[in-house]
Amino acid sequence: MGQIRLPGNPPIEVILRRSAQARRLSLRLSRLDGRVTLTLPKGVSEREGRDFVLSKESWLRGHLDGHEAAVAVGFGAVLPVHGVTLAVQAGAGRSVRHDGAALLVPGAAEQVPRRVQAYLKTLARDRLAEASDRYSTALGRPYARLTLRDTRSRWGSCTADGGLMYSWRLIMAPPAVLDYVAAHEVAHLAQMNHSPAFWAVVERLYGDWRGPRRWLREDGPALHRYRFD
Repeated sequence: MGQIRLPGNPPIEVILRRSAQARRLSLRLSRLDGRVTLTLPKGVSEREGRDFVLSKESWLRGHLDGHEAAVAVGFGAVLPVHGVTLAVQAGAGRSVRHDGAALLVPGAAEQVPRRVQAYLKTLARDRLAEASDRYSTALGRPYARLTLRDTRSRWGSCTADGGLMYSWRLIMAPPAVLDYVAAHEVAHLAQMNHSPAFWAVVERLYGDWRGPRRWLREDGPALHRYRFD
């Protein structure tokens, strides 16, 4: 994949993606993290792609203006952990640690995104395993395994053989939201559907799930704007 950079204030980075199946140029703006992707059909040059993007620049900037800006994680950035906003600051020692309203990260600036991401993934695994164990025990049905991914289309899933998958970005959400997602996926161990019987299981395990579900719908997409690359 290549990239086109449109100058301006701010400049716009456009990711180029080639597709043998595409029949026309298409420009896509992700509502999750604001990434802009241009799909180029076979035989279309990058120059033609750039001309197409330039012709759509006004439309693109109009939509980006209404989108929350991406946050590059590094020294000086702020991001939520357990739903609480923390400032990323330089720290001593060998490990990332939480101190008051700060997330203290040792090492050089270029290592910060990777270190913070690793820290969040470790926290996420511990919290999601604890919540999944708790709800699985209450349900009386064990799960087979737990995996973490950086999914965009869903916050969690449950396979037919009892495998649970979660987005590690849930560790940035309020704890009640993470717990709800764990209860939701564990409930699928008993009901592999979204029937009234399924929601009854969720309510028995978690309680009133409507508030956290609404939070995910309204505020969850913003968790994808934090960039660790």
